[in-house]
Amino acid sequence: MSTAETTRADTAARPGAGDLTGYAAGSLGMGVWVTVPGLLLLYFMTHTLGVSPFLAGLTLLLPKILDAVVHPWFGSVSDRQARRAGHRRGMLRWGLLLAIAWIGLFSVPSGVSGWSAALWVGAFYIAGNVLYACFQVPYLTTPSDLQIGYHERTRVFMYRMLLLTVGLLGAGVAAPALVADGGRGDYARMAVMLAGVLVVTCALALVFIRRLTERSGFRIPDGGHSHSVIDDLRITWRDRDFRALTLSYLFTGTTTHLFLAAVPFYTEYVLDDEGLTAVFMGAFLVPAVVAGPIWKKVSERTGKQRSLLFCQAVFVVGSLALWAGDAIGVALTVAVIAVLGTAFAGLQLFAFSLIPDIVAAAESRGTARAGAYTGVWTATEATGTAIGPYVYSATLAAGGFVSTTEGHSVAQSDSALLALLIGVTVVPAALMAAAVAFQRRFALDRMSAS
Repeated sequence: MSTAETTRADTAARPGAGDLTGYAAGSLGMGVWVTVPGLLLLYFMTHTLGVSPFLAGLTLLLPKILDAVVHPWFGSVSDRQARRAGHRRGMLRWGLLLAIAWIGLFSVPSGVSGWSAALWVGAFYIAGNVLYACFQVPYLTTPSDLQIGYHERTRVFMYRMLLLTVGLLGAGVAAPALVADGGRGDYARMAVMLAGVLVVTCALALVFIRRLTERSGFRIPDGGHSHSVIDDLRITWRDRDFRALTLSYLFTGTTTHLFLAAVPFYTEYVLDDEGLTAVFMGAFLVPAVVAGPIWKKVSERTGKQRSLLFCQAVFVVGSLALWAGDAIGVALTVAVIAVLGTAFAGLQLFAFSLIPDIVAAAESRGTARAGAYTGVWTATEATGTAIGPYVYSATLAAGGFVSTTEGHSVAQSDSALLALLIGVTVVPAALMAAAVAFQRRFALDRMSAS
């Protein structure tokens, strides 16, 4: 897309700030689902429910195998619905039921522990992931559906990322504070309190998605009624730029969710202060709230691709810097966390805003199926959210980390503490380096900016 074409497209159908804020409100609730299980579920199972690290990791990973099938399928279903009805709101409404699964996830009955607790958590995690997909797939397809241009798509995702980060911040700080005592009742009360946020924000997003598509136009996906999910997967996977971006984001998502799962362990065993979990989440997410508009300006000068590569490199260096946390003290460690949070904002903004660009390029080739692309993308995102905690739990298990139940504590061996530290420093740095390698194969943004 030339600069002149981009300018015309951005000017012709510019969504209003109020409509974008209403649309982005949906990310507040989704931020709760994305953040809290990734931050607390592994710790909840190993420290309150008596689930071993290995089994806890499997409990978080196995439901995501279903996601790898459900998300692309929902993407194809969403495309068919869009062609038939002219919108995707039917699937979105099912996402309102996510609050029920959310409450069940953390409301484990007393007396249920070990493998039976893992089964309970796993069942509600599966239900929640399916309902999350019902909302997330059509929700994230909205920027691709709108008839807007290159920089305007970044603007839409800037609003979405701003509200998502607010949701991540609120949930990431409030949830650890609400369960500071570590009791089952604390976790259940926390879940009930945050369930209202899920319902209200998702309902608000539904209203404003309708307004956006009515005012900015709606792209009807191509393909007729005969194409299958397999056809959609073939089309998306043959797209070289989409394949590179997706593989890169798989490693990026794995890294960031590993980090979230590791924070409670890092604060308790490396810095010897569990109360720092909420502080670290604040340090990670407050800079991300203000970084979005700054990253948008940067991308307008350098392009999304270069900006994304820079943020990935910062995360590699920042992860390794956490090794010295105990030696450099809390203040400098918080500063490192803040830098990581600033990079996190860019990782999300640039990766997500490149998806509509890929769909627009596919449209020029006659293969634009926005729901199919988004379905594969959200499946990748969901997989990363599971692999991250699983990799960290596997690292803990390899080091001999011992789980416990509510009201008990266990002295960990030196090998367990070393594994814990390696898992939050060296491992995420290596994973993000792999993300950089895949991202360097992405070429579409360079062509768009030329």
